[in-house]
Amino acid sequence: MDTLLQDLRYAVRQLLRSPGFALVAILSLALGIGANTAIFSLIDVVMLRSLPVVHPERLVQVTIGESSTEFTNPIWEEIRDRQDVFSGSFAYVDQRFDLAMGGVSRPLEGDWVSGGFFPTLGLRPAAGRLTSRSDDHQGCPAVAVLGYGFWQSEYGGDVGVVGRTISLDDHPFEIVGVAPEGFTGVDVGRSTQVFAPLCAKAILEPPTGGLDSHGYWFLRVMGRLKEGVTVEGARARLSALAPAIFAATVPPDWNAKMQQGYLENTLSARPAANGYSDLRDRYGRALSALMIVVGLVLLIACANVANLLLARATSRRREVAIRLAVGAGRGRLLRQLLTEGLLLSLAGAAVGVVFAIWATGILVGFISAGEDRVWLDLTLDGRVLAFTAAVAIVTGVVFGLAPAWRATRVDAQAAMKAADRTIAEGHSRFTAGKALVVVQITLSLVLVMSAGLLLGSFRKLATLDPGFRSQGVLLADLDLRNADYPDEQLGAVKREILERLRAAPGVRAASASEITPISGAGWNGAISVGGFEPRDQRDALVFFNAVAPDFFATLRTPLLAGREFTSGDRSGSVPVAVINEALAKKFFGSRNPLGARIGLVQPGAAETHQFVEVVGIVADTKYTSLREDPRELLYLPMSQAGWDRPSINVELRTDGAAASLIPTVEAVSAAVSPRISLEFTTLAGQVASSLSRERLLATLSGFFG
Repeated sequence: MDTLLQDLRYAVRQLLRSPGFALVAILSLALGIGANTAIFSLIDVVMLRSLPVVHPERLVQVTIGESSTEFTNPIWEEIRDRQDVFSGSFAYVDQRFDLAMGGVSRPLEGDWVSGGFFPTLGLRPAAGRLTSRSDDHQGCPAVAVLGYGFWQSEYGGDVGVVGRTISLDDHPFEIVGVAPEGFTGVDVGRSTQVFAPLCAKAILEPPTGGLDSHGYWFLRVMGRLKEGVTVEGARARLSALAPAIFAATVPPDWNAKMQQGYLENTLSARPAANGYSDLRDRYGRALSALMIVVGLVLLIACANVANLLLARATSRRREVAIRLAVGAGRGRLLRQLLTEGLLLSLAGAAVGVVFAIWATGILVGFISAGEDRVWLDLTLDGRVLAFTAAVAIVTGVVFGLAPAWRATRVDAQAAMKAADRTIAEGHSRFTAGKALVVVQITLSLVLVMSAGLLLGSFRKLATLDPGFRSQGVLLADLDLRNADYPDEQLGAVKREILERLRAAPGVRAASASEITPISGAGWNGAISVGGFEPRDQRDALVFFNAVAPDFFATLRTPLLAGREFTSGDRSGSVPVAVINEALAKKFFGSRNPLGARIGLVQPGAAETHQFVEVVGIVADTKYTSLREDPRELLYLPMSQAGWDRPSINVELRTDGAAASLIPTVEAVSAAVSPRISLEFTTLAGQVASSLSRERLLATLSGFFG
């Protein structure tokens, strides 16, 4: 230890004598090590870190087949009652609640959970109690468990909150307890702020909250393996139970062919120690690619510092020669020079950790998309710090070993002679330095070329024509559930809101739709067209949207033939539809679709149709993603497709900034009913957020390149 401390003191003195060299070397290493730490910390939290529960390695997620993760409630109840491989199991689904009772929404991230949720995870409350299987029954009371972070931020950690009520979508829920500190749910990327019993879903969505539906696929299912049961054993047992489970839950209103396909489903399981994550599926490959990029950056930094050390070693040949002449061994000198390299590396790692803490916040900003804000616990845990330390040590050895070895292989007598000989001998020593320069340029070229390709891909997506004009369009989601309008009045109220908005100052055009463009939401179904014979059931599928009059004019989607919907296209009039080019080409070929009738096939009943008449053709538009090929789209008038949903998505076009219309929407909404809840975004922002993965790759690869 005395020798080590002596080496460290000497190394510090040497670096202080050359502050320029030390600063360049430390900053080079800080960038390389910090970038690696930042990307690894994201990989750790998204892909590697286990849930903070009891024995997370025993958790598995139940799937249909190998990948489908959504179940109906009847299937979940059959799994719960029939399985014999889990010591506990639960179902859950995420839900965004609203704390506001009218006006601008106060969204709250929540989960509907079955009674086995907390017992299966082995969690204890921070205050009060957690929900349990005794809460899991039809008609259960409205109770809630607060997330620890929400309890701290909203209630200041007051234990007296237990027994009070919290308003979720304008319905009172009794607070019975608080989840333990550090637990934010089983979905990575979300921080659940409130947990409510799944059986209470009917309170917000009467009459049953979809719990009795055989066609409502929304639940995810997890279980804890019994002692001695392996994942492979659980898969085999679930596969054996699947025929009976699906036979007991077959949708009675489906036709025979669809019922037969349903009965062929099977069940499987996969490890779930690190929870469920949509982020993992969306960003796993991107993060792996970025890990390779920052690995190359670190190699370039190592080559840079190694070259600096080689040059410095040449200037220190006389010092090394003197130390050898007075009796220092080569091993002792090698250790001293390696200590200097490791000190540089550790100093670079220390600065790099600060860089990583700053950079991870920026990275999460890239990943967050629109309303779907991403929450990740990016505190530096032991695994991340161990990774950083390991990288620092390996880096110090990689860039320090060769220069140290070359520095100690000096001829003491030659080094003490004239400067001209030193230069002549030193020339050969820069062969390694030239090789390092070649390596640096090669790796840099790889990064620059990769950055060019990724930037090109991002530019193509960002500049392609989606079939509409997103600038200047405000999207407003109006939730009428708390306004207590009878179902038969909802259509009239929505029409009144639209007419008021169309007449408001600054509004150039206004419309409404069931689905807004590039929102990620989708609605598909089968159609039948005379003269078109589908190869199979999937070949007859198209995508739908229900829209109000002026929808295409508001989004500036070109009308190619026929007409848009009008106020005359309402319930009781001839059912009509507008189709896009892709649908016209596939189903009609060279025929003129205008005036033709399209049959809408009811789910599960292939012989029953509702017919609509084609009155217009519009240009192709992107539907769920900018990356997709043109999809066959069929638009229905909202007044014929049904105004009975207690919410409406409104699109408003203005000549100025889209956000300038927010006060207008708030005023109109309050005039109709102060209990209408509002959420806002812009169409341009929604489109931009859909490119978050490509933007992340392009920006970071460009920066490092």
